[in-house]
Amino acid sequence: MAGHSKWANIKHKKAAADAKRGKIFTRLIKEITVAAKLGGGDPASNARLRLAMDKAYDNNMPKDTIERAIKRGSGELEAVNYEEIRYEGYGPGGAAVMVDCLTDNRVRTVADVRHAFTKFGGNMGTDGCVAFQFTHCGQMLFAPGTNEDALMEAALEAGADDVLANDDGSIEVITPPYSLHAIRQALEQAGFKSEFAEVSMKPQNEVELSGDDAVRMQKLLDALEALDDVQEVYTSAVIDLPE
Repeated sequence: MAGHSKWANIKHKKAAADAKRGKIFTRLIKEITVAAKLGGGDPASNARLRLAMDKAYDNNMPKDTIERAIKRGSGELEAVNYEEIRYEGYGPGGAAVMVDCLTDNRVRTVADVRHAFTKFGGNMGTDGCVAFQFTHCGQMLFAPGTNEDALMEAALEAGADDVLANDDGSIEVITPPYSLHAIRQALEQAGFKSEFAEVSMKPQNEVELSGDDAVRMQKLLDALEALDDVQEVYTSAVIDLPE
């Protein structure tokens, strides 16, 4: 049984993502380009590219935009040379924070990330200081009121790793990262539509924050998310903010 306000936190994250749709497109184009560069332009043989394309379609990105990004990555069109970097550290209350970036200027990126950590009461750590606390996996969240037994049976039959019931009534389905799309489709065919689905770094243990720590952590996460070079921000914090 997982705890606390998982549903509220996911809804906040989804609303924040919807509010910056243009930035999501920029990040997805970067990810598609890098995935195609590293593994080739065929999604059938490049799982990372397939994931990036699925996410792009989920966000209603035009097909020609996706195809141009693949061509840039595979060398058919000129492209910026992006470098993948991960920064790790701690936020207020000792919660772990992991920041994945794609950048063409490492010096600029590390300065921006360090500034955000320092400004909002966190501190950057060394490589690997918190990464071991997270698991790379697919996550789907289903609304409170979903039939848990029926969902669990369908999810496990489709190949999910785990099904978790949260205190707020929502249900999480955990999948292997590169099986998320197929399992999601299988569950939709069985009548279960997730409210949220993504490949993520799931914290193995969560840190509940409230009061000033919660406010500062949310500001830190927002500041990191706002940086142009940042692709994804992961944290072990569960933030309890007043409605």
